[in-house]
Amino acid sequence: MDKKWYAVYTRPRWEKKVAENLSGRDIVNYCPLNRITRQWSDRKKLVYEPLFTSYVFVQLLDNEHRAVRECDGVINIVHWLGKPAIIKNEEIETIRRFLNEYTNVQIERQNIHINDRVRIIEGPLSEMEGVIVFINNNQVKVELPSLGCLMYVNLVKSNVHVLNKYPKTTAYDYEIVQ
Repeated sequence: MDKKWYAVYTRPRWEKKVAENLSGRDIVNYCPLNRITRQWSDRKKLVYEPLFTSYVFVQLLDNEHRAVRECDGVINIVHWLGKPAIIKNEEIETIRRFLNEYTNVQIERQNIHINDRVRIIEGPLSEMEGVIVFINNNQVKVELPSLGCLMYVNLVKSNVHVLNKYPKTTAYDYEIVQ
C-alpha cells in the first residue's frame, strides 16, 4: 500500500502547532510556510506564515486517518465527493519548489459564477471565449457563440480564465428611501 497525501483542516491559526503535533506522532506532514518580510517602525524581520490558512498536508496509509483526526487542533480531513481528497505528489512538490524559490507568495482563489465571461486556456478549444451557463462541482458548461450558433461545452474549471465578472447585485446595493 502506498502512502497518499491528504489535506487536513485545522483550527484557525493552528497550522504550525498541528504540524508539530503530527510530527510528534511520527506522521509525515507538510505545512507550507511562506517567507514574508514584515516592516515595523524600528526594524524589518523575515517571518514564516502558513501559505494555506487552516490547512496542513499529511501523508498517510488508508488505515491511518483516525490517528490524524485524534490529533489536537485537527478538525477533519478534507473530503471531496464524500471521500478523503487525495492530493497528488506532484502538487506537493510544486508547492515545495515554489516556496523555496520565492518569498511573499500570495494565494488567489478565483471564483467562477454563472454569466461570467471566460476564455478557455487549455484543450482543443483553447483561446475561445464564451459565457458560463452552468456550474457543477469541478465542471462548467460554457456557451460559445463564435460559430454563429450556440454550442455548449463541458470543461474543467481550471481550464477557463475569467475575463470579466457579471455584475451581481445584493441588498446592500440599493438605498432604502422612506
